[in-house]
Amino acid sequence: MRYLLPILALGFASRLTAADVDFDRDVRTILSDHCFACHGPDSKARKADLRLDAKESALRKESPVVVPGKSGDSELIRRVTADDDSERMPPPRFKKPLSPKQVETLRRWVDQGAVWGKHWAFEPPKRGQIPSTNFQIPIKNPIDAFVIARLAREGLKPAPEADKATLIRRVSLDLTGLPPTPAEVDAFLKDRSPDAYEKVVDRLLASLRYGERMAWEWLDAARYADSNGYQGDRERTMWPWRDWAVKALNADMPFDRFTIEQLAGDLLPDATTEQKLATGFLRNHMINGEGGRIPEENRVEYVMDMTETVGTVWLGLTLTCCRCHDHKYDPVKQTEYYGLFAFFNQTPVTGAGGDPQTKPVVEFSTPEDEARLKAARRKAAAAAKELTELERFIFPRDPGKPANDSSRAKDLPKAVRDALAKAAGRRSRDQLAKLAKHFAVTERTYSERLTALAELFDARDEANRRIPRVMVMEDQAKFRDTFVLTKGLYNKPTVKVPAGVPVVLPPLPEGAPRNRLTLARWLVSPDNPLTARVVVNRYWQKFFGVGLVKTVEDFGVQGERPGNPELLDWLAVEFMHPSKPTDGNRWASPWSLKHLVRLIVTSATYRQSSKVSPALVERDPENRLLARGPRLRMPSWMIRDQALFASGLLAEKLGGTPVYPYQPPGVWEEATFGNKKYPPGHGDDLYRRSVYTFWRRIVGPTMFFDTASRQSCTVKQTRTNTPLHVLATLNDTTYIEAARALAQRAMKAETDDGKRIALAFRLVLARGPTAAEAKVLLAGLERLRRQYKADPALAKKLLAVGESKRDESLDLIEHTAMTGLCLTILNTDEALTKE
Repeated sequence: MRYLLPILALGFASRLTAADVDFDRDVRTILSDHCFACHGPDSKARKADLRLDAKESALRKESPVVVPGKSGDSELIRRVTADDDSERMPPPRFKKPLSPKQVETLRRWVDQGAVWGKHWAFEPPKRGQIPSTNFQIPIKNPIDAFVIARLAREGLKPAPEADKATLIRRVSLDLTGLPPTPAEVDAFLKDRSPDAYEKVVDRLLASLRYGERMAWEWLDAARYADSNGYQGDRERTMWPWRDWAVKALNADMPFDRFTIEQLAGDLLPDATTEQKLATGFLRNHMINGEGGRIPEENRVEYVMDMTETVGTVWLGLTLTCCRCHDHKYDPVKQTEYYGLFAFFNQTPVTGAGGDPQTKPVVEFSTPEDEARLKAARRKAAAAAKELTELERFIFPRDPGKPANDSSRAKDLPKAVRDALAKAAGRRSRDQLAKLAKHFAVTERTYSERLTALAELFDARDEANRRIPRVMVMEDQAKFRDTFVLTKGLYNKPTVKVPAGVPVVLPPLPEGAPRNRLTLARWLVSPDNPLTARVVVNRYWQKFFGVGLVKTVEDFGVQGERPGNPELLDWLAVEFMHPSKPTDGNRWASPWSLKHLVRLIVTSATYRQSSKVSPALVERDPENRLLARGPRLRMPSWMIRDQALFASGLLAEKLGGTPVYPYQPPGVWEEATFGNKKYPPGHGDDLYRRSVYTFWRRIVGPTMFFDTASRQSCTVKQTRTNTPLHVLATLNDTTYIEAARALAQRAMKAETDDGKRIALAFRLVLARGPTAAEAKVLLAGLERLRRQYKADPALAKKLLAVGESKRDESLDLIEHTAMTGLCLTILNTDEALTKE
């Protein structure tokens, strides 16, 4: 999108003078950090019946703590400046004294009239005036105007645009999770049209790979996994919900609808199966099936998980502490927490057992699934009938009576008689095993038939379990009351509360039913000040590594204030109500995530070079001012997908059951006391995109690092750099096999060493090597040749890694040496980094 912006004198608000004090920006943070623990929202922890988070309490007529305009008469100022330890606030024992600067800020605020203000995140976002700038700098869209205006106040200028090869690699990785092909790079380099880059962006947004890439962070937030968690960690079939999310993101489902269907799709009029499936979002929580666990305790925990996940994902609020008490910092009461809890408290789930397909469920059986189950049931029924006929001879009795009615059964152990009391087809595995063991010597054929029937029952039940049944939401017919729980304990109910939302936020529509559908619509109402900001901020984090608000999970008073609040608000309003584009942008529609993404990645801010001077690194190490382009270590799943794609091994198939790529043996066994064994995949399953990898909650996929555990909602990305990472990227089977395939690809395409190296380099990095790099790589290739020529057995061993077979027509030593070189390329800093 291109916006026509005048390049005039800086029209943005000037920097505040030293005398200006803003309550929300300058004062609230001081009070929150030093005072709210004892004088804040939490009524149970409050001292002296004083709230410094509430204007009416601090400025009360009776014994006012703050006297506007008179710092000398204000108890607040007297206490924070007191010399006597017994008088000073905060008390010295807390070891959180105010600095002289903070004291002076409070004093100036009081003298200026003690003007109160609402926390910024609870005020509705406003589409402020787009700043004008006096820099002759290209502006692609309003994002740049806000960024440049901020840089001007800091005395900085933005970096120049990155070169085209860097740009296409950056945006291809960001939008699809895969690098561009050499053909795509060449086409972009040759395209001299003014909208060449925009055309690349639109192509990537339309790719089916887009949804697979964008789904990753949503799965983290939704705590999606393929097992229950806890000690049993039974497998579940939630993957159709994962596929729904990928499909919805690819289709650019408006985020308001994306929200409503996941939180309340079952409550929509004439809800479709797909809309019911969407509510699997809420059922992605862990399930505790451990022995001795009380069902109601589980059930309450599940509802709390739903409540807190929604609070994080849509509101950016830390609600967990409100299980037990009023929030210590934010204006959210314990009763209001349980008001939100009440929306999710109507499911028929009891919390009993550990069934990973606990009803309500939506079934997604294929014809193959149905045929498999039908065949298994037929075999089990036939075997049960044959066993019944055999028992008529072994345990003779009158017709219609059970086997334990036989005179032969009277002297048998009670457990055996109890098993014989049931028809053969209705016995449990344990009963069949007891019968088989008891008659193993005296009735060997009968014992073998019993064992065979148990095995057929197992096969039948396995065929039944293989039918995907996705846990979804549904409200029970009988209304369940909700109570505030003392300390969050399931068995300590106190006051009954109705479904509702925190009073600090806009109220629910008058007369609307108090159900999940109303809540979902309220979350994406234009009046809600949080949702659009929270979502926009997470997407900013996705591309720049850190949000405009660094604490993406916390927009409360303990969270960080936005570094560029005007930009955050403009984006939030633009997300909900896009302005008319001037370049034919087809994504510009209300709540369009693709419009938001396109706006960010087509900005000059995003397109900047990431090269940086030491002085700027020292001044702005996290690039919060955005005076340069993003340069970040790629997430581990993207690094893996890049290696598979560049090598030609990637098996691209949209959706389906989870796959089991290479993993060291014994990991699952070690974590589960031998109860779970990793079933390694074969063929294409080894080379699918990382998003389809089976995710066991108690021990995540070993090939990934810095990823969420998926045990709870996670929206803040983790990024570390440690030598331990190379245990995966240098030694994991996937990377060695990818390096071998990449080498083979280059060797079959080119005969010259230099050209082979250049092709491998381009496939990974989207550019050719410089003369200096080529010289180093050629020297490395020669060194590897000498090494493997001296040890052909080692060469054979390296080329045998992985399931795919190498082209035997290639020279053994040459192929091994090139494999080593390609592994080096895959592990260069540039290959692991989004430049």
